[in-house]
Amino acid sequence: MFALAWALCATGASGADCFAIRVVDEATGRGVPLVALRTVDGTVRYTDSAGFVAVRDPELMGQRVFFHISSHGYEYPADGFGNRGIALDVTPGGRAEVRVHRVNIAERLYRLTGAGIYRDSVILGEPVPVRQPLLNARVTGQDSALAIPWRGRIYWFFGDTNRIEYPLGNFHTSGATSALPGDGGLDPSIGVDIEYLVDDDGFSRAMCPMAGEGPVWLDGLAVARDRDGADRLVAHYSRVRGLETLLEHGLAVFDDERQVFTKHVEFALDDTQRCPRGHPVAIREDGRDWLLFPTPFASLRCEATIEALSDPGRYESFTCLAPGARFAAEHTAVERGPDGTLVWGWKPNTDAITQAQEAELAVAGLLRPDECRYQVRDGTGQAIRLHNGSLAWNAYRQRWIMIVAQAGGSSSVLGEIWFAEADSPTGPWTSCTKIVTHDHYGLYNPVHHPFLDQDGGRVIYFQGTYSQTFEGPVAPTPLYDYNQIMYRLDLSDARLGPPPSRR
Repeated sequence: MFALAWALCATGASGADCFAIRVVDEATGRGVPLVALRTVDGTVRYTDSAGFVAVRDPELMGQRVFFHISSHGYEYPADGFGNRGIALDVTPGGRAEVRVHRVNIAERLYRLTGAGIYRDSVILGEPVPVRQPLLNARVTGQDSALAIPWRGRIYWFFGDTNRIEYPLGNFHTSGATSALPGDGGLDPSIGVDIEYLVDDDGFSRAMCPMAGEGPVWLDGLAVARDRDGADRLVAHYSRVRGLETLLEHGLAVFDDERQVFTKHVEFALDDTQRCPRGHPVAIREDGRDWLLFPTPFASLRCEATIEALSDPGRYESFTCLAPGARFAAEHTAVERGPDGTLVWGWKPNTDAITQAQEAELAVAGLLRPDECRYQVRDGTGQAIRLHNGSLAWNAYRQRWIMIVAQAGGSSSVLGEIWFAEADSPTGPWTSCTKIVTHDHYGLYNPVHHPFLDQDGGRVIYFQGTYSQTFEGPVAPTPLYDYNQIMYRLDLSDARLGPPPSRR
């Protein structure tokens, strides 16, 4: 409470000095983050994670002020001139509520990372759900997230991390923990109270420190057994130059005592297929424990042991290529049975194929359209090219579901998020429904967190990196850019189609 009082004083304003605007979802009554309120002079304010804006501009006080209202995936009605906004009488201590219509099927809930998550709420003296609503571990921005329940808590790992005191921050992966819902943690509809693992200066510290040039990124975060049969936390590490040049990669194992990842084995630079990647899914099949590695399709697996994960020869690809084959478009050998049936299956030492490669094989006449497993289309029949995402079994839909970003969407390069489902983790994946849209802004690397599912899997939660990095000359959104935003999706929504049990 003292920290909030100090922060309130430090802003130079109090709730009594400000005009409070809260933007809420007309369907839920919940505050909507990331709504832009722009006055006619071009000044823009963005709602915080509770949907609040604290207006304290002296030139606006005592005036009737028009606010243009806009937000990715939300709408305000247009007037006869096409203006979407509202005129409000701005007074010190006054309040107004603005209701917006949600176009998105998924509901934007809050920002998890960065500065000023509940900035306006604090200024207005409103209650906030997290202990660090303004600045946590001096973090102002964080790239793609991984998360997993481990040792009774949720462990969160993030990519490149910005700090408030200098343009360069932590480029060797950041980490944090939070309590599990139902075990001291917040309901995920309310928030996530993150506790960062910090260095001596209180800044988010390196979780995979390595010598040598370049940032160190993690993916393929999973639990695997060591030689003694004990569970260990493992991940694939990549040391990179820029976005394209791989300098080193391998398997890292988490040291629970030191709370860092350490290199376990280094993989060959020319083999990036046979290693952990994406957001792994643990399954049991034929009496063995496996990890699937969807990127976004589940076309790679390995036994869930550190010994197997360390050996590229132990990985198997789900593929239609002939055993031992490598992809080479029209020169690729596919496997067919004696009756001509295409053989999809798990095969060692064989290339998996991507969505684009499968399409090439079909164009080359090596696959019939009905033999494809990855050619996903929307409700209009338009082909959707998928980027990264995550895969999980869903108890409510009784199917495997995918939350995934589109590559090169009509509204944004990496900001269109889709829902798809299939009877098997390996597909076929044939149709999808858009659940989140952005206007020339990204929400890349979305990840669904099954450990946060509610009501038997009917309600799910996923997050993504909100960033303009890949969207061209777009001004970054203050506070929000390059940070994690959480969404909620109700899988009973009729726009997703009924679950199989109700068809």
